Amino acid sequence: MAKFDEATAVTKVDETTYDVCLDPGYSIGGPLNGGYLMAVLLRAVVDASPHEHPVSTSVQFLRAARPGPARVRLEQIKTGRTATMTRVTLVQEGTSFIEGLVTTATLNDAVPDWTDGPSAVMPPIERCVSLPAPKDASNLTFSAQVELAFDPPTVGWVDGRPTGRPEARAYFRLAEPQDPDPYVLALAVDALPPVVFSAGARGWAPTVDLTWHLRALPAPGWLTLLGGGRLISDGWFDEEVEVWDSAGRLVAQSRQLARVGRG
Repeated sequence: MAKFDEATAVTKVDETTYDVCLDPGYSIGGPLNGGYLMAVLLRAVVDASPHEHPVSTSVQFLRAARPGPARVRLEQIKTGRTATMTRVTLVQEGTSFIEGLVTTATLNDAVPDWTDGPSAVMPPIERCVSLPAPKDASNLTFSAQVELAFDPPTVGWVDGRPTGRPEARAYFRLAEPQDPDPYVLALAVDALPPVVFSAGARGWAPTVDLTWHLRALPAPGWLTLLGGGRLISDGWFDEEVEVWDSAGRLVAQSRQLARVGRG
């Protein structure tokens, strides 16, 4: 079993309950990455569904989940020939940490009737850069699980040169080679640094709500993540991410609402 698959594995207890062990390798300053947590939830939802692909996921992050044992609880709201809607809850020590709604369906490798292009043009990967390794990586383990090659202007904030715009762009893949699938896409949509960093903000920026859509099954190879925001106001910001695969197809879209961190 691949490392990421093992870290997101779930064990069925009964028709509506799954046990999980949240992996410490996906921590960002202590709390676990939201995309990783969504991937865990989706493993349980898809296992219990007659449909094999999570086409729409919307979650509320009630609290910051930590590594260790947890339980996923499911409530199937509606099921039909083309889609199933499921309410999902992540519970640790009797407390709900994430509440979500997931729609599963079965996607085919269809040719799009119409598609727009990427919102930004990335430079070749050889002209992109990696972020410097953190001085204390003991509670920033997420960075060791993925490879991100950034469009240089969008990480100017690292040495005090933010662009002044909420943006982040990078090529993405797992550090341990593995072809992307819907669970990897769940991780990818929340893998960029908060876009407000490029606008001059710093500090942990907790996500309150995140919705993402699976638009197509990704081809093998690097993914391209294009992130941006529309408004930073009153301690809140939005972040939208497009995910394009190596074949040039839009495979995922996300939008989240988060709090501006304090540096």
